[in-house]
Amino acid sequence: MSLIFRLASRNLFQDRLRFIATIVGIVFSIVLVSVQLGLFLGFETMVTTMIDHAPADLWIVARGTKCFEDPSLFDKSNRARATSVAGVADAIPVIIGFSEWSDPQGGTTPVFLVGSDAGGLRPWNIVGGNLADLSKPGAVAVDRSYFDRLGVNGIGDTTTVRDLDLHIAVVTKGIRSFTTTPYVFAPLARAQAYIGTPANRISYLLVRLAPGANVEAVRGQLLKKLTKVEVLTPAEFRKRSRDFWLFGTGAGAALFGGALLGVIVGAVIVAQTLYSSTKDHLTEFATLRAMGSSSFYIQRVIISQAMLSAVIGFACAACLDLVVLVSTANSALPVVMTPRLMAWLFAITVVMCIASAIAAIVQVTRIDPALVFKQ
Repeated sequence: MSLIFRLASRNLFQDRLRFIATIVGIVFSIVLVSVQLGLFLGFETMVTTMIDHAPADLWIVARGTKCFEDPSLFDKSNRARATSVAGVADAIPVIIGFSEWSDPQGGTTPVFLVGSDAGGLRPWNIVGGNLADLSKPGAVAVDRSYFDRLGVNGIGDTTTVRDLDLHIAVVTKGIRSFTTTPYVFAPLARAQAYIGTPANRISYLLVRLAPGANVEAVRGQLLKKLTKVEVLTPAEFRKRSRDFWLFGTGAGAALFGGALLGVIVGAVIVAQTLYSSTKDHLTEFATLRAMGSSSFYIQRVIISQAMLSAVIGFACAACLDLVVLVSTANSALPVVMTPRLMAWLFAITVVMCIASAIAAIVQVTRIDPALVFKQ
């Protein structure tokens, strides 16, 4: 094995310019794939961030709701019917919707209102103020990453939404929207006023079950008592939201397409390099064949070259991925890297490089050992 590795490394490093071109191709390919898949994971996480943080065992949604951001409404009277079902501890109303935020400097910007009272969908990761402050007249919560967009500097700043006064009472960190529209949290009634929704209309009911209650049994009873709504588990609502945004809008296809393009480009570059390297060393390989080396032995040399390229290229790509990860951490759509994703990327790198070695292996297996005696 040491002889195979030594021969493979010498073949690979002999032409340094070609070796650098190979590594650059692999790095470009893997970084492109990792960024695309990292964006996919970041997008997937941000799509369901509200669902993930909502204290709900079941979601009651308007029939046909496609995702959390779907502004479909239903009658608030469903809450009384829902709480009358055995096993339901509470059903907390939530309102969502878009509105116009008046920039203190004179402009306007769209915002996404999330309204709910105590026990419902409330802001988290609070770095300024506290939840109790939202009970004050006109108080709202915003994320500090949107200060520039909203034209504010922090707690105490005032402005209007739909000509209704408000002031920043709570500041959060890291609650960002994948649509880049800032989230604004407020109590239910105030959010309804900011959106312009009637008081008897809501977007969701967050159902909390009593201890020991059976989820499916309660869901069945809710469906019998309520009309024009659906009852979803958090997992079902997450899947529906992800499927809509990632595949219904084509965003997922675009990210996967970019990743596939990266693999193809990298594979072509590596295949071309390995093929050229093998062709330049046909005499040496013919000598090995004439000395009695088997085709399998030579194939192992070429595959070892591919593996060396994979390891070196992946190590360089991982360093660049770390830079991308840090630089996008506070952006509107951060790139997410997980140990599982890195393992998959390494596997993709190895498979890509070994598959690229096939052309070189085919060339070697056709070598006539007599070639060495013609030189």
